[in-house]
Amino acid sequence: MGASATPLSPRLLKGGIVTMDPDTSVVLMVISLQYNPDSLSRSLQIQALPGTSDGTRVDVLRLRGPAIETIKVEAELDATDQLEFPSQNPLTVQYGLHPQLAQLEMLVNPTVETLLADDAMAQAGTLEIIPLEQPLTLFVWSASRVVPVRLTEFSITEEAFDPNLNPIRAKVSLGMRVLSVDDLGFNHPGGRMFMSYLTNKEALASKATSAALTTLGLGN
Repeated sequence: MGASATPLSPRLLKGGIVTMDPDTSVVLMVISLQYNPDSLSRSLQIQALPGTSDGTRVDVLRLRGPAIETIKVEAELDATDQLEFPSQNPLTVQYGLHPQLAQLEMLVNPTVETLLADDAMAQAGTLEIIPLEQPLTLFVWSASRVVPVRLTEFSITEEAFDPNLNPIRAKVSLGMRVLSVDDLGFNHPGGRMFMSYLTNKEALASKATSAALTTLGLGN
């Protein structure tokens, strides 16, 4: 037994995605990444007050709201290990990675039931002004990062197949935009989660030590 399998080894947390009912906050689905990506990229677009062309003075130190944060990750899926034990993984033998890929794809697709219901309303002459609300999607990267997101980019590269052309190795690229209180409001479950996320940032920032002015070559 290798050292990584001993009871004293730390348990490796997995990143993943959680969907919740936006009205009841009930967890609907939990998707755990098979392998944590080696890197995660984030960008923050500052929401500063725009300047004006007529020379009117604006307060350049004011912010209109939280920065718009985007997250990109690339996840790998591999069914090779499961296929080594076919009797223990009959679904993998039959479908390969199709179920896992389909689970991710349903994050950006309406259900068949929803489409049929919309069509039935259209056939009956009913005009639906507001589309049905999708589940709230959360990106989870440790307990310190639980953020409401909207998927903005999604691509799948299938790299290997079994004899039945089921994918057995794939890469999934996900682009996500963090939803803030500007998007959801303060009373929405996702808005409250964003506030917790921002509160945690403030707490972490307060733990960082401040350098002395002399470090920057400045006096008092």
